[in-house]
Amino acid sequence: MPSDIEGQTKSANGIMTGLIGATGVATATSDDPNFGVNAAKIAGVRSVVHDFTYQGVDLQKERTIEAASDNVNPPSTSDSNPLFPLQWGATAIHAPKAWNTGALGEGVLVADLDTGFELMHPDLQPNIASSYSFVPGEDAQFSGTGFSHGTHTAGTIAAADNGIGVIGIAPKAKLLLVKVLCDAGSGSFSWLMSGTVYAAQHNASVVNMSLGTALPRNGKYLDDNGMVVNDTTATQELLVALIAAAGNDANNGNQDQSLVHIPADATGVISISATGPLGWAKAPLTTNLNRFASYPNYGTPAVAFAAPGGDFSCYYTSPTETATIIGITRPVWVFDLVLSTGRITSGKAGYTWIAGTSMAAPHASGVAALIIGKNGGHMDPTRVEAVLRASADDLGKPGRDAYYGYGRVNAFRAVSQAL
Repeated sequence: MPSDIEGQTKSANGIMTGLIGATGVATATSDDPNFGVNAAKIAGVRSVVHDFTYQGVDLQKERTIEAASDNVNPPSTSDSNPLFPLQWGATAIHAPKAWNTGALGEGVLVADLDTGFELMHPDLQPNIASSYSFVPGEDAQFSGTGFSHGTHTAGTIAAADNGIGVIGIAPKAKLLLVKVLCDAGSGSFSWLMSGTVYAAQHNASVVNMSLGTALPRNGKYLDDNGMVVNDTTATQELLVALIAAAGNDANNGNQDQSLVHIPADATGVISISATGPLGWAKAPLTTNLNRFASYPNYGTPAVAFAAPGGDFSCYYTSPTETATIIGITRPVWVFDLVLSTGRITSGKAGYTWIAGTSMAAPHASGVAALIIGKNGGHMDPTRVEAVLRASADDLGKPGRDAYYGYGRVNAFRAVSQAL
């Protein structure tokens, strides 16, 4: 970092607004259209790029429906969490068998970078180590009007095994909840970078990012004022042992290489595509849980692994057909989504069904936490990825393929590997 970067930024007609420690990244603002050119001349500055504002979570593309937390009969399984029978994702990746080996994610800190969180949700509260917000003017606590994306992903990772509602894939892992998107789902890349550094500084072993956006590889885009910006450097700089959602645009990365998906395409990021059943509620014991969902981005090497993300395809063929499981009656398509923690309303803990690669990434993050916990709580990231690769179920073409990557994560096989 150049000496007196704040003073030199001021000399270039800018105001430094932040310094992201350990990354060599500073943020600044300026009304001078020549600021970028002038700041780039500061000795020691490699490049000056726009701090993109992006829609990190497109809430309109993730079909959701609320679950009534008090409308359940005793579960049909031996698990004491009453909504566990609806968590087909845990079954798909053999999480219960992993738990039975003693692998619960104990001693592992997982950072979840997302929107705001329901910090008082009883399924999350026992496992929340701390929370922090990088969104100006918004606390880590969710205060929006729609569903809480961050609360849902956090529950999939590490909802406590407390007999109240759902259970996370790593039910004894601790959560570092980091708000890098506003509750409506948008944010800036400086918030994301700050959150990533914050997670590292607090020794998070796993970083889950159920967020992302696509930028044109050629760097040409419209800014917030509708002006055309042509900045190839900006896109490349943003690509310089994270787990991220691959995205929900059904983009074929093998054929269309005009887009860069951030953070999924960045170096060191493990990108996750999604699987989901079709009509699970009609045949819970025999429905294929490993079907590639209808919406994920795909391509090699874009996808590293697959994990349960749910699907809503049944909505288009049978929107009104209903089913009843453990006393809950909903349209059949709803049960194909991923159930996890939701908002607290009228003093009651809520639960929400959502489908998306955002739901797949925390399943994979939970498995990573199980692996690390089995190894005593500390593990080299490259070794974690190697175990994920060696233990994944190869469901597509042999080897790495465009849809499942190296395969769908398998929690039981992962914790049974020689570490």
